Amino acid sequence: MSRALVVVGLLTIALGTGPAAQQAVFRTGTEVVGFGVTVTDRRGNFVTDLKPEDVEILEEGVPQAVHLFARGDEVDTAPELHIGLVFDTSGSMGGDIVLARSAAVKFLNTLTDAKDMTLVDFDTEVRVSKFEQASFPRLVERIRSRRPGGLTALYDAIGVYLTGAADDRGRKILVLFTDGGDTRSTTTFSKLVTMLRASDVTVYAVGLIENQPMSVRGEQKLRIAQIALETGGEAFFPSEMKQIEDAYAKILKQIRAQYTIGYVSTNTNQDGRWRKVEIKVKRQDIPGPKEQARKGYFAPVAER
Repeated sequence: MSRALVVVGLLTIALGTGPAAQQAVFRTGTEVVGFGVTVTDRRGNFVTDLKPEDVEILEEGVPQAVHLFARGDEVDTAPELHIGLVFDTSGSMGGDIVLARSAAVKFLNTLTDAKDMTLVDFDTEVRVSKFEQASFPRLVERIRSRRPGGLTALYDAIGVYLTGAADDRGRKILVLFTDGGDTRSTTTFSKLVTMLRASDVTVYAVGLIENQPMSVRGEQKLRIAQIALETGGEAFFPSEMKQIEDAYAKILKQIRAQYTIGYVSTNTNQDGRWRKVEIKVKRQDIPGPKEQARKGYFAPVAER
């Protein structure tokens, strides 16, 4: 089967998959609802020494018992790490793509503990490849070989990644790099938001939108930010290319500071409904803790 057919097949699945089919769960013998969580204090410093008893989980206001707790900086005991890079190679990237590629390669090269890395590069079309650590040189070659051209199928590209990552077990981090809004996708923004909420992927976005027209820049910034925030991630908006490496450094710091926290829900109804989840830090010695995580998940649906 050609790569083009594989991509089309993945995209068809992405567009047709409902929330229940992409539940945000880790499977460790029982259905554990998993969240990537970062915590900062009032000064913005990451809190990296939490223990399970330091956090409280509320699902629709009902306390839940912690069943899974792991720190991202303890690579030997943390769940497997899967990294995705959704990389814009559309025509609007122009000469900026050289520096953007170099920054992306440098960033990925620091994640030697990742089990695998998935590259989704896109313009008018969406292309996806998955690489093990041993194949990192091939990944670098793939990133550097793309030339800017075509339109921007941003939403379709993210959808392809989310669909492909649905069966991965462990932590899933997606880094998105784009210089503007979507001009090509068949996936609507509202559909993409639903897919993001239904996934257990944490998205970090780098939006270089300074060269976009003022008439659309505000909306594009809001949408890129929402893509990240829906998953408990964060968006960065460098004002110039030299700041991209700084953005990647901040993302790496967040990845290392992220906890994986999970629980088995006391609500056994398989109704496919959205369930609001709050994860709070209880420790009194942390001034003004700020918890960053997904806001909930879709419940499973009973088989018929």
